[in-house]
Parts: sequence; structure tokens; C-alpha cells
Amino acid sequence: MKFSVSSTELLKQLQIASGAIGSNPVLPILEDFLFKIENKVLSISASDLETSISTSMEVLADDDFTVAIPAKILLETLKALPQQPVTFTINEENFGIEITSSYGKYKLAGENGADYPTLPEADTVDTVKINSQFLLEAINKSVFATSNDELRPAMTGVYFQIDLNKLICVATDAHKLVKYATHQLAGDVSTTFIIPKKALNLLKNALPSNDAVTLSFNKANAFFSFGTMNLVCRLIDARYPDYNAVIPVDNPNSMIVNRADFQNSLKRIAIYANKTTNQVVLEISDKSLTVSAQDLDFSNEATEQMSCTFDGSPLRIAFNAKFLAEMLGVLDTEEVRMEFSTPSRAGILTPVEENNDREILMLVMPVMLNN
Repeated sequence: MKFSVSSTELLKQLQIASGAIGSNPVLPILEDFLFKIENKVLSISASDLETSISTSMEVLADDDFTVAIPAKILLETLKALPQQPVTFTINEENFGIEITSSYGKYKLAGENGADYPTLPEADTVDTVKINSQFLLEAINKSVFATSNDELRPAMTGVYFQIDLNKLICVATDAHKLVKYATHQLAGDVSTTFIIPKKALNLLKNALPSNDAVTLSFNKANAFFSFGTMNLVCRLIDARYPDYNAVIPVDNPNSMIVNRADFQNSLKRIAIYANKTTNQVVLEISDKSLTVSAQDLDFSNEATEQMSCTFDGSPLRIAFNAKFLAEMLGVLDTEEVRMEFSTPSRAGILTPVEENNDREILMLVMPVMLNN
């Protein structure tokens, strides 16, 4: 059994699929790619049993067969080869694999593809469609705010709220929260589920820039399908916290500031902040924003001032500089609006420019002021 394929085309598909392979697989065969050939089409699958990716491409093949090929050595071999046709010959008896290139031959031990775990099928599912550009933006603007705390599994993923043609994505780690909403969804379903961070990061790297994505889901899994690629992930079975309860609605103080200037100032000032709290203090009054930080342990101190538009009572409030700078980096408008009520309540961050296709709201919790 043999097939031939372009080394760079194969490498491109393998690199996307390889993200699904875990660092400590529960089964040794999960360190492999599953190669399945049917009617001269090669399907490549990789899985860690929680997240699975499969993709397909046309090859020159003499037969239909399946084989599991060790991922690490195959990827390293293809990375070291310049673009050229390579031929894979598989021994039917022991699943030994011989790769032939214009430079020579490379032999490695494969495994029986029939031993590879069966990947979930998209049966009894509800389906919606969304353009990849909106799904990609929803992931980029929310996934960074997820938690790494395994004791709170719900917060380690992004909460998807589907309501007919509206998609809301929410992520929070209890210090910051992001809510992204778009009406660019085609479907007639109303439901909610939580998608793990790993699956969304893999999806982010694989999504095309402008293509239709089919999102199907049941109680256990979500299925993303676009082009020749399918991604399946197990949903997080947990109850998501009531995020609306933590978003303050009455915020009488409102500041508008240049986003890039504010972000760069925070990055500079953070160098002088306490390394444990990363605390920066914002002192806001009419037309003036003062950003300052100090680290009393090392006698470090820094202050910067910039212009802003402010409507409200003069305010002194402190935040974690890293959280605030990260959130500003995710927004892509020239100016941002920050709304506050009191120094002990969350600040709200929104873009100033209106966009009819989407809405985004970010929340950041303050830190206690050092008096």
C-alpha cells in the first residue's frame, strides 16, 4: 500500500492537526496521526479524546487503507525536507512505514489504524452557521479572559449563548470579564454551552479569513466544520456564573481616552509597579488622566499624565496594569470609553466607535488602593 503527496502540503495539514495531540496521552496510539485513504483522498485525524481535528487532501494512492503514524518523527522529517513529492509505503503485515524522498529513505514503525479511538460523530445535533471572520473575532476578543483555575471548570472555557440570529460569547477569570455579541448568525436555535479554551485556540489557528463555518452541537460535543476541516470538542459540563449580575449598570463617571496612548502608558508605568499586585493608580479629573505606580520595597516610582475627556466627579481608582493593558490590546478602535461608579466597583471598558455588526463590553475589577 502506498501513496504520494507534496511534502509541504502534507506538513501544512499536519501542523494544524497536531495541536489536538496532548503532551501526556492516555493511550500511546494518541501520539500518532491517523491516516485514512479512501478514493484517493487522505483524511488526517489527531485527538486527545477531549478535542479532535480531522482534515483531508487529495493524494496519489493505489489502495484504500488506514494506518497510525507517529506524529513527532513525521513532523520533524517533513520540516527538514524542502518542497518535493514524497511517497509513503506501508507494510500490510506489521504497519512499518517507509518514506521516500529525492534524498533517500526513512523507516519508522506505524500502528494498526483500526486501534485508533473512534471520534465523535455529529448525530442528533442542532446547527447554526456563522462567517469565520465573526467567529474568529469572538474567539480573539474573549479567550484571553478565561481562567486557568481547574477548581472552577466553567470559567476555563468561553460561554456561548445562541439566541436565533444572535451569538454572545462571555469569558471571565473573576478579575476581568469580556462579553462579545454579534447578530451575524444564521440559525433558529436558542441554547447555551461552554467550549474549552484549548479547542478555541486550535480553531483560531485553523479558521480561514472569510468562509462559512457550520457549528453543530448536542449536549456532549460541539462540531466546527469549514473547508476540508472538522474540529470536535467535548463541552465543559458545568454551570456558568451569572455574569450579568457583576456588570454594574449605574456608572456616572465616564472617561474617553486614546487607546494606544493609554495602553503604552500602562506598559511603561507597570515597570515601576509592585510585581505582586501590578497596581497602577488612575487619577481622573476634567481633561486630565494621571497614571502612577510605586513599589515601596524597592523605592521605585513613576507618573505620567495625558489628556482625556471626562464627565463626572474627580476619581482615584487602582487596577492591575497587566489586565488593563491586555484588554486595551484586544480592542481595535482609536478611542476607548471607561465608565466607573466608585473606586471599589468594577470599571467598564467599551470602544467609542459604534459597530452595527458587533458589540463588545469588557469589565475589570479594581484593586484596593494603597493609602
